[in-house]
Amino acid sequence: MKKSVGIIGANGYTGSELIRLLAFHPNTELKFLFSRSNGGIKISDLYPDLEAVCELTLTDAVQQVDILFLCLPHKESQNWLNENSISDDTLIIDLGNDFRLEGNFKNRNFIYGLPEIYFNEIVGAKSIANPGCFATSIQLALLPLAKANLLKDVYTTGITGSTGAGQSLQKTTHFTWRNDNISAYKTLNHQHVDEILQQVNSLNQDEVELNFVPWRGDFARGIFTSSIINCDWELEKIYTLYQDFYKESPFVKISEKPIDMKQVVNTNFCAIQIEKKANKIAIHSTIDNLLKGASGQAVQNMNIANGWEQNLGLNLKPLAF
Repeated sequence: MKKSVGIIGANGYTGSELIRLLAFHPNTELKFLFSRSNGGIKISDLYPDLEAVCELTLTDAVQQVDILFLCLPHKESQNWLNENSISDDTLIIDLGNDFRLEGNFKNRNFIYGLPEIYFNEIVGAKSIANPGCFATSIQLALLPLAKANLLKDVYTTGITGSTGAGQSLQKTTHFTWRNDNISAYKTLNHQHVDEILQQVNSLNQDEVELNFVPWRGDFARGIFTSSIINCDWELEKIYTLYQDFYKESPFVKISEKPIDMKQVVNTNFCAIQIEKKANKIAIHSTIDNLLKGASGQAVQNMNIANGWEQNLGLNLKPLAF
């Protein structure tokens, strides 16, 4: 029997991507799409690409379902759960940042949903906090080094597409501003830094300092990050470290060739490549911010929690051209 699914905040980018994925998932059935601002509107009227995929109408009524995805703006998931009664048997996957650092909420304990290190905890879980997009890309680049206690001072840059800012129009997402333009933002103060350090410091014996400069890019979707650290290990040994760490992780691909963002856009994959000069190494990682950085990883977590294959409904081809 298929699991019933509801999406709260279905009118945003992550909600619409979840609809696209779940509409073709063999084990799920979409029951309702919740939106306070667009109730009564067909989802395909907001997103014409979903016309042949989903004919549900957005509603402000909540039904009891087996699986509930929260795709709300940051800091709103907790408020929504306070206002609505959800069965303890319902699997809740929150794509916001409400429960990533502090997972306790009433009688629920949210598991941090990075499958590459918390697979066993996610199995059978009823409450999952989906990681952030930059946090996913940077953590996957750094976690093997953290386990080997090779991290101390980390210098990271990352560039993201306009969809990372959400659907609401802002000055920095308007086409005339974004086109042929880049800019740094939240320099050394991005909200994902604490989230990254929480996981990295759980593996690394010494305290890690992360210096992160994020950039807005002139493209719609995708993230590319580069982290630099001091390391005396030979490059071959470092690659072996990564391959061993991710040998059971189907969505992390370690490449000895240069990587680019289009290799992963429209997929749930993370591609990682490492370069070395003297005693410094650079770890490049790239993901689709809306899939491995959000909706795809949420489906991956749903699969694991239910005991299904991780890649169920996620066999997607990258948009190479």
